[in-house]
Order: sequence, then C-alpha cells, then structure tokens
Amino acid sequence: MIKIKLHNIDGKEMGAIDLPEEIFGVEVKDDLVHQVYVAHISNSRKVLADTKDRGEVRGGGKKPWKQKGTGRARHGSSRSPIWKGGGVTFGPNTERNYSKRINKKMKIKALYMVLSSKVRDDELIILDDLKLNKVSTKSMSNILGKLPIKGKVLLSLGEKDDYVFKSVKNIPKLSMVASDSLNVADLLKNKTLILNTKGVEKIKETYMINLHKSSQ
Repeated sequence: MIKIKLHNIDGKEMGAIDLPEEIFGVEVKDDLVHQVYVAHISNSRKVLADTKDRGEVRGGGKKPWKQKGTGRARHGSSRSPIWKGGGVTFGPNTERNYSKRINKKMKIKALYMVLSSKVRDDELIILDDLKLNKVSTKSMSNILGKLPIKGKVLLSLGEKDDYVFKSVKNIPKLSMVASDSLNVADLLKNKTLILNTKGVEKIKETYMINLHKSSQ
C-alpha cells in the first residue's frame, strides 16, 4: 500500500490514506501512455471539413457550348474541377475515419501509470470529503485556494454533486470528471488531480474489476 496525505476542505492534513499499489504505484511506460493518449484524441476527433466533388455541386447538367466550331476548348460540364465553382478533386470529406483501436487492458494500464506519476510528482490531492450547501463559485474558489495546487486542476468525485458541479463551472483552469470516467487524456492535460475518498473507492471498484475482466 502507498500512503498519501489526506486533507480536509480547509487545507489541513487529516492524517494519511492508503492507496493500492497496483493502481497508484506502477512503473510508467511512456510508449504505452503515448499510444493510449493518441488513440483517445483520435477517437474523439470530429470530422468537420467536407468538400463536394463534381457529382455533388449544383448545375453543370448542360454542355457549356457545342463540341466544335467555337474555337474554344471542349468542355462537357461546368462541374469540372478546372472550372470556377466546380467540384474539388481529392478534397477532404466526412467519410474520413481517424479512429484507432486499442484494447481495454491497455487503456486501464495506461491510466494506472498516469495516476502513479501523479503520486510520485506530488500532483495528487485527496480530500476526506467535498460538499457544498449551495451553488457558490466563491466558496469553491476558497476551498481550492487552501490546497497545494499546481497548474490546471482536474476535480474527480466518487458521486454526483450538483452543487459542486455548478460551482466549478466558472472557475478558470479547472475541469471536472466522474471518477469512473477518468481517462489518460484528461489527466495529462491537467497538472493537479483532486479526488475525494469516495473517488478513490470508485476508481478501485471500476478499473480493478474491468482490468480483471479484460485479462480473462
């Protein structure tokens, strides 16, 4: 087991919490982390650019001029790519596929590695609990101001809390994700990870079971 400091919302240490070494104490392999990160970014990429080929543009059904006798070059349609307003040859379209396949076991192991690096670099903060009685950006900012935060923050709770969720929306450089939806990309984009004790339990419950299933 790995011991890490446990804080309350006032920033005071409340002792220590034990973290499973198989999740928070594994050896980091940069190649695997990079592979999973690239796959995640590629799979979430939206295909926006879309051009029309000569069969999709409007007009051009009629031959521009007769084949012979005009002194001009022969043309069959104004939809031709060499005409202004014509179709585009080899242009981008929405049929492109950027997705990359990667198995669940690799994704979970890469997640363990990034979580382990957060522990080693003192970029993981664990709170005994995090609750608000109302929606208050100021109260949430005060709580964060008392914690040893570095850079951008990723807040991850073990259960949904609407007050907390709405209170962090207007705080810059802070994002939030459920503990059972953690991914390598979000962890790498944010310097500090903040979990509550229920979040730690949710990680163990979700990812240790999934890794066991994928190994069978």
